[in-house]
Amino acid sequence: MIVGFIAALLSFGLLKLVGEPAVDRAIAFESAMDEAKAKAEHDAAVAKGENPPPYEEEPELVSRPVQGGIGLFTGVTVYSVAFGGLFALAFALCYGRMGSFSPRATSALIAVSGFIAVYAVPILKYPANPPSIGNPDTIGLRTAIYFGMMLLSLASMIVAWNVRNRLLASLGVWNATLIAAAVYLVAVVVFALAMPPLDEVPEGFPAVVLWQFRMASLGAQAIMWTVLGLGFGAWVERDLAPVKQGRLQPI
Repeated sequence: MIVGFIAALLSFGLLKLVGEPAVDRAIAFESAMDEAKAKAEHDAAVAKGENPPPYEEEPELVSRPVQGGIGLFTGVTVYSVAFGGLFALAFALCYGRMGSFSPRATSALIAVSGFIAVYAVPILKYPANPPSIGNPDTIGLRTAIYFGMMLLSLASMIVAWNVRNRLLASLGVWNATLIAAAVYLVAVVVFALAMPPLDEVPEGFPAVVLWQFRMASLGAQAIMWTVLGLGFGAWVERDLAPVKQGRLQPI
């Protein structure tokens, strides 16, 4: 969890520099669309001889400086620290079961596998969008199908690693690894095709803004998984060194 906090500091820096400007531009686009829609409705009511009230913006419950400052930092920190704890549990479960890898190599492999299964594959099916994009009425559906894709991808990764371990003795490292990779790839492609499509990016939304936001999201995730994989692995390998030297007995 300490390593996760370090990852949060680095991820926050990237999101603040690259992600927040894209969010501001996305919010400005949404506000312009809302104003245009309200004006069109107002003009239509006037054309019918009605006397509609003037358009008033909804009060901002949390200011943008707070959202992009302490709010962003809190969210990134809680997320990264929580993943740090989950990463430690995954390492405790997988160490010695993924093969005869050192603690540092095991940690790196878990990080790479986690990044692919938990983030990269689900985000290819359902790319990240700025907070202002999307129909509020479908947020439950969008959340459910995204986490569904994530769970299917993670389960496929676990199956692939089990396939690799079972084939090691008979086929060797390279062949077993290639077959396991093929199993994972086929599984996630089938699941991705079976999951419902989703595209709620409004027409006319700036492609550059969307690209910048998605690259910031990708960068933040890459930083978190890299720091967890390398930092946690180095820390644990140092702590386990006495055990490997025979001065302590593993539990």
